Amino acid sequence: MGLFDLFKKKEVVYEDLELGWMQVDMHSHLIPGIDDGSKSMEESLDLIRRLSDYGLRKIITTPHIMSEYYRNTPEIIKMGLADLRRSVEKEGINIEIDAAAEYYMDEVFLDKVVNGEKLLTFGPNHILVETGFINRPQMLLETFFQLEMAGYKPIFAHPERYQYLIGDKKLLEDLVDRQIYFQVNLLSLTGFYSKQVKDFAEMLLERGLIKFFGTDCHNPRYLDMLETLPRSKSYEKIKELQVLNSGL
Repeated sequence: MGLFDLFKKKEVVYEDLELGWMQVDMHSHLIPGIDDGSKSMEESLDLIRRLSDYGLRKIITTPHIMSEYYRNTPEIIKMGLADLRRSVEKEGINIEIDAAAEYYMDEVFLDKVVNGEKLLTFGPNHILVETGFINRPQMLLETFFQLEMAGYKPIFAHPERYQYLIGDKKLLEDLVDRQIYFQVNLLSLTGFYSKQVKDFAEMLLERGLIKFFGTDCHNPRYLDMLETLPRSKSYEKIKELQVLNSGL
């Protein structure tokens, strides 16, 4: 061994991404052409094949429903799901595919809830909801209340990404006290969005406040970055957390 060999930095070898512990991804955008997710069936199949290779047994894909931008309906989503399932079966990809929706919280959505309109759910009447990232919606807590009164269990999509929540400890504790379920994006723990988002996600993880994980996969870039997750200091912790994905 030469003198300089003593000072060579030992190369760190990271394990490959493995999501078998999660079993079910309940947040993604894989029905092609109906929101800001996959743009084609070919892209969807490539993404689904990769997700299957990570060890997932089921995907519940969740297209956006937003009154201003993505005016999807349960009928549009179910038609897209049927096409996607046929293509997945034809390609011989061994994974179960289902669909719900990611609902944007606004006045239009609140009216749907109050008026008893049929909404897309997964599991035991879970419904995935999101807000804008900067400003807290005035009807946030009222919408959660109305959802629960209507018999739904709201799942708050990627709370670690909301700037208004990161800066409002009281609101966070109010949501925890109300037992609102949090779904964190695995990508948040890689630093994909920002260091601030990563830090907040790690705090939620340390406190045991995460009930679901999701990929929130939109395109290949998301999975490329997701494959760096084993380098995260949180990787072993998330596999040990008792999340609810596997029961879906």
